[in-house]
Amino acid sequence: MPIDPYIVLLLGTVGLAALLPARGVGADVASGASTAAIAFLFFLYGARLSTREALDGLKHWRLHGTVLICTFVVFPVLGLAARGLVPALLTQPLYQGLLFLTLVPSTIQSSIAFTSIARGNVPAAICAGSFSSLAGILLTPLLAAALLGNGGGGFSADSLVKIVLQLLVPFLAGQLLRPWISGFVTRHKKILGFVDRGSILLVVYTAFSEGMTRGIWHQVSVVRLAALLAVEAVLLAVMLLLTWYGARALGFGREDRIAIQFAGSKKSLASGLPMAGVLFGAHASLAVLPLMLFHQMQLMVCAVIAKRRARDPEETPDPARESAADAVQGQPQHRALR
Repeated sequence: MPIDPYIVLLLGTVGLAALLPARGVGADVASGASTAAIAFLFFLYGARLSTREALDGLKHWRLHGTVLICTFVVFPVLGLAARGLVPALLTQPLYQGLLFLTLVPSTIQSSIAFTSIARGNVPAAICAGSFSSLAGILLTPLLAAALLGNGGGGFSADSLVKIVLQLLVPFLAGQLLRPWISGFVTRHKKILGFVDRGSILLVVYTAFSEGMTRGIWHQVSVVRLAALLAVEAVLLAVMLLLTWYGARALGFGREDRIAIQFAGSKKSLASGLPMAGVLFGAHASLAVLPLMLFHQMQLMVCAVIAKRRARDPEETPDPARESAADAVQGQPQHRALR
């Protein structure tokens, strides 16, 4: 199973923060640069997302609704159920991080990549990931306010305003300027990709530096980390099974089930890290640890699943089933668009 090179960079950034944490004026500079970098990151997201593709994607509303329910309903319910593992397996801070993980939107890039490898519905995966990320800008902080409360680092209306200003406003600005800058963004896609990843590394360094200076890492033991990995493995397995067999029970075809499984079972590190910085403050380094571990786990497991799905025989279409599905999907679709 592959190790994502970017995860190696993330771990190296954590090691750098442990050895040379930003302090004093350096911490203030790193925090300001991190905020600016994340705002620019979401500006690029807005510039890349085609408004026409997003509107076309609304035609497949059942698939996108299923992914959103998996991401923002089923995942949080499982996160709340894990409360029973405290304090036997998880400490309260680790549980808060695990619960926050379940509130984060889905990924875009890896969902598309794995769906493509598995010969699934790639356009649906693109739209599902994009819709999830956009919805998460508002839903994640609102769910955090309801489920984490003050345990989430003191969530308040001010936290929501900060998230909107740092994430949603730049995203909308990118959408508005897309007609003029989309060509530049497309031509320099590779270079801007380094900006994406560099922004996340800067956020990680800032969060873990603050955690080191405040002594937060003394709260975590090797046994607790092993327990956290085991809990996350179960969480991922449950979501992979639910998204695959649940989508089949709902009448989706093979290509759609693949898109639902990969978009509905994963969580976005790029969206989760900046939100954690606002919601958890000084405790962000410990709060994002479950998300970082889950991110690598989902990449490794989904890479194996995608390769196995790619070897599946082509599904023979059932005309009667397709006609029934079209009839079910067609009428509500017009009401939803109105």
